[in-house]
Parts: sequence; C-alpha cells; structure tokens
Amino acid sequence: MVTHGVARTVISSGVLVGSTSTGLAAATPPSWHSAPVGQHYVGPVTSTALLTDQYELTMLQAALASGTAHRRSVFELFGRRLPEGRRYGVVAGVGRALDAIEAFRFDDEALAALEGVVDEPTREWLAGYRFSGDAWGYAEGEVYLPHSPLMIVEASFAEAVLLETVLLSIYNHDSAIASAASRMTAVAGDRPCLEMGARRTHEEAAVAAARAAYVAGFSATSLLAARQRYGIPTVGTSAHSFTLLHDTEAQAFRAQVDSLGAGTTLLVDTYDIAEAVRVGVEVAGTGLGAVRIDSGDLGELAHEVRAQLDSLGATGTRIVVTSDLDEYAIAALASAPVDGYGVGTQLVTGSGHPTSGFVYKLVAREGDDGELVSVAKRSVDKTSIGGRKYALRRLDPRGRAEAEVVGIGAPGHNDGDDRELLVPLVRDGEVVGREPLEAARERHLSSRAELPPAAQQMSKGEPVIPTVFEGH
Repeated sequence: MVTHGVARTVISSGVLVGSTSTGLAAATPPSWHSAPVGQHYVGPVTSTALLTDQYELTMLQAALASGTAHRRSVFELFGRRLPEGRRYGVVAGVGRALDAIEAFRFDDEALAALEGVVDEPTREWLAGYRFSGDAWGYAEGEVYLPHSPLMIVEASFAEAVLLETVLLSIYNHDSAIASAASRMTAVAGDRPCLEMGARRTHEEAAVAAARAAYVAGFSATSLLAARQRYGIPTVGTSAHSFTLLHDTEAQAFRAQVDSLGAGTTLLVDTYDIAEAVRVGVEVAGTGLGAVRIDSGDLGELAHEVRAQLDSLGATGTRIVVTSDLDEYAIAALASAPVDGYGVGTQLVTGSGHPTSGFVYKLVAREGDDGELVSVAKRSVDKTSIGGRKYALRRLDPRGRAEAEVVGIGAPGHNDGDDRELLVPLVRDGEVVGREPLEAARERHLSSRAELPPAAQQMSKGEPVIPTVFEGH
C-alpha cells in the first residue's frame, strides 16, 4: 500500500499543540479521500455548569447552611463491574473532562436559570465558583478493570460534589465507545477501522464518539466536526444517492473519478455489484483505489469481488465493507479479502453497552481533627470502599498484566513489577494533565498489549485479570 503523507494537527483535548505530517497508509486508505487536517480548533465556549443534576445544587445549599460545605473531601469515579461479558474496559474522555472542569463557571445566564432552584446565598456562592482542588486519575487510553479508581477528586465538598454529573456524563459515554472500539480494532488487526456513526446518534455525542474511537485505534472518522475540534483524519467519497443522481452508473463513476482521481473509492452495490466493478475499472483504470460494498453477504461478496478485480488487472484495488458491522461481524470477516471496515451504529452505541456504569462516590472527608476519615456506602449491591486510593498494574517477568492492584493510602515499595496508574490531572485548580490525543492512542495500544491473550476473546467472560485490594 502506498503511503500518502497527510498533514495532521496534534491537539490535546482542548488546546492546539502543534502540527505534524504523518503517513496514513495503514490507517486511512488514500482512496477514501482523506482530507488534510486543518489547524483550527473550537473548544468549549460556554459554561458547563448547568450540565448538572439539580440535587448537586440542593445538597450544596443544605451543606452551606449546615457549615459542612467546606469540609475537605475525596470523591472517586469508578465502576463496580464491567459491562456484562466484557473482559476489560478503556478509559476515554479524560481530556474532555478537563475541559469541562475549566469551563465550569456560573455566568449570569446560568445564575438566572437557578432562580427558584436554590436560594440567593447559594447563587451568590456559585457566582464565584472556581474549582481549586486536585485530581488524579487513569490517563486516557488506559485499560481499566472493576473498581479501578479512574478519577480521584480532592477539594471542599462544595467544589467537588458539583462536578459529579458532568464527569460521569463524559466518562460513561466516552469509555463505553472506546471499550467497544478497542474490541473492534483488536479483531480487525492491521485492517483499518473507520468511524461512520454520526447519523446514528445525537449530533454532539457523535463528535465525542469519533474522538473516543480514535483513542481506541480507529484510523479516521467521517465527521468533519471531529476533524475540526480534535484533528482526527476524515474520510468519505460518495453515497448511493450520487449514483442514483446520474442517468447511468458509468456517468456517476466518471464524475467521481474526474473530481477525486482514480484513487477514489467507488460504491458498487447500488445496482449489480459485478457490473459495477467492471464499469469502475473501465472508468478509473487498474489503478482504482478501492471499492465499497454496503450490503449482502459481505464475506462471500468480498471473495467474488477480489477475484473479479484481479482478473481485470486491478490487483491493488482495495475492498472496504460497511453495513451494520460490530466486533463479531469484523471477526467473522477475518478470512475474507477485506482491506478495511466502516463502522457506524454499533460503535456509537457501545456495541450493546451504551454506558460504562461508572459512579462518583464520596470515599473520605475531613474529620473533627482535620484528618481525612474514610467513608463508604454499604447498600446491598451498591457498596463502595472508603479511603483515598492508589492503583497499580501488576506485571509478570514478561511484562504481562497479572492483576489490578487497588489500595488505600500510599503504595508500598515497588519492586519493579508494578506499573503505577494514577497520574496528576489537576493541581490547585490548574489543569496539568493535558496531552496530545496521539499520546492517548499510543497508550491504549501498549496498555492493551499488556493484557493476557484471553482479553481478545469475543465470547462473554470474566475480567481478564482480577482486581486485588490491599490495605482493606
């Protein structure tokens, strides 16, 4: 496959960091008409403060009145279990969460909307809200297991409790998408997966989904807003409507090739696939970039189309398949002569698990002596473990993950077999954990590679490594 250099803007979740030129041969087939990435970024421009459930504010009002609002508190964002049958999860949305914390401001419009919700003293306090605490957590792209402390927030109760809804909203959605995307890219191997689900979900969720999928190994997206905001490569050529617009399929193909070049991807299943392949090669020549199949028995059709392309001399023309793919369909196509997968609905809905099931719980608060006191919920099936945590990935001598170690307090001596998982995200209210999206993408690949081979099994099973609690 020929490598085409495509300008890519390296961007953190919300800040333009720099620009590089990256070969996308294995990631984005040039025949998909990959657009060069621009250098514009549109970050959060409005307050995120009202992306908050009302009871966060009514708790704040009561705590301010009782004098407990300023107690130092530790909240933990975690999941009690993985979605049913999943063997691991993927952390995503960290960068977006940091953006949300920075944009969490009660401007005049937000304060006006709270009239009748909370009292005037509470609104006056909210007018000066700025998060001034600390946060640690798993870095974006990292693998997680049950009870992994994905984000730990330490601040006054008043400051920390208000972040619950928006943090859970981001982490639950983005991690669900990334977890599904990771399974898809794992079974796809070296064949690129392309995100195409914008039309199957809410318009803003689509942008976040494209970002999360990219973290977990997807090569590109069809959504231009994701390119604008996050520098993700975009792909796309034509739909069935373009073929139907023209009097003949040959006219449609000629118009596309004249506009986009012979390296374009032709959609060949509008009418008769075999005839479309013949016409496509006739119009574009044997240098035709790719054909896309969007219906039918994809495995059988891929074999037939490959044989036909080869017989016509188009041995370098790739075959891309779409049509409601998920990780199971991708795995089933492993032996078919397919060169890439376009994935939509199943990706942006988490492939059966649209949320990660994370919670945000108070695990410690300041006692009368000024020291932190562990607190925990003991409800049946909804227990939590009190105390500020640390987290380690225990590795065997080969570097293979053996256990997720979660403990209270500070970790003991590290003999080199444990990889520390918590990184600083916010310090004294200042975001310190931003990084380019490419760093999260690379981290995911290395983190997933640490897992035992059973992690990639598509059958339902238990978490691939156990979570071990220390000091509890």
